Amino acid sequence: MINAFVLENLNTAIIALDKELRVSYMNHAAEAFLDVSEKSGFQLPLPQILEHGSMVKDLQRALEQNQQFTRRESEIVIHETPVVVDYTITPLEDQHAYLLVEIHPRDRLQRITREESLIAKQETSRILARGLAHEIKNPLGGIRGAAQLLDKQLDDEELSEFTQIIIEEADRLRDLVDQMLGPIKPPSMNSLNIHEVLERVIQLIHAETGGQLTIIKDYDPSIPNLPADRERLIQAILNLVRNAMQAIDQSMPLSDGQIKIQSRISRQFTIGNQRRRLVCHLAIIDNGPGIPEHLKENIFYPMISGRAEGTGLGLPMAQYIISQHQGLIECDSKPGQTCFHVYLPLTVKEPSAHQEKQPFYSQQSSADKQP
Repeated sequence: MINAFVLENLNTAIIALDKELRVSYMNHAAEAFLDVSEKSGFQLPLPQILEHGSMVKDLQRALEQNQQFTRRESEIVIHETPVVVDYTITPLEDQHAYLLVEIHPRDRLQRITREESLIAKQETSRILARGLAHEIKNPLGGIRGAAQLLDKQLDDEELSEFTQIIIEEADRLRDLVDQMLGPIKPPSMNSLNIHEVLERVIQLIHAETGGQLTIIKDYDPSIPNLPADRERLIQAILNLVRNAMQAIDQSMPLSDGQIKIQSRISRQFTIGNQRRRLVCHLAIIDNGPGIPEHLKENIFYPMISGRAEGTGLGLPMAQYIISQHQGLIECDSKPGQTCFHVYLPLTVKEPSAHQEKQPFYSQQSSADKQP
């Protein structure tokens, strides 16, 4: 007998179907993958949840021939989004489940590999940038100090103007280096409502744009508090939203721009090499021109910017702060739509035994349930 705890903690999406190919069970990974709860999907025909003509034929074939069937690198469509998967269909001898469907998303596996490589490269880049910043900061202090001493010895105001330029430029470089270094102390983690952070960011952006920019809020109010450093998280999200605002401002009037800020829960999500049962998923979507193709792979590296006046430090700083929270930032971009995805792990209590979902083999069908 299959253990319910094992099923619910698998990364693989597991779906059980009855003779009419209606859903009789799905685990948490399947709920997350199909973006539908088990309660909503119960007794729905599988073709109604995902689009894939070949899979329906494979299901019927496995049911008729009572044989296991596997298909590799097949494309299915979920909510109008194509996803490449491997799937296996296994006939069962159970009164409530005649077919067991295992779905392995290939896109996500490829993304995890890419994320691990990106995180390693970014960490190397961050170490080099911090070392370089320290080397720059030391002589800067000497230059500024010498300029101050020289300024005190000069009686000519015109010459004094030059020393002031040296001092001001040294200060500007020092501030730039401080941004490269980032916060030295570890974040101060406290229980935090993510929507308070988002509201504060929106308030700051409204103040910067004079309310000209349209910001759409799409929140999931059920998201529990998460452990975070409030000020740093505000800075990270503000950098992302401000980046979107600046991209819009470069290509169109702000009044034509639109930024959508969305919050959701994602289940069984892998960040780096750690699988998280629940994560907070933020999406920051703008209708700007999109990220140039040659910059897409490098936008989180320091000093990389698509704007002539940009420092290229906003996105790397956001990525660094989110990584301090053991989270992840991803980006999808095309002309007219850029989306930054932020994933932050949640600290939640494990469900008690009586709250855990029952395995499909112990669930009653709608015909068996008593009124």
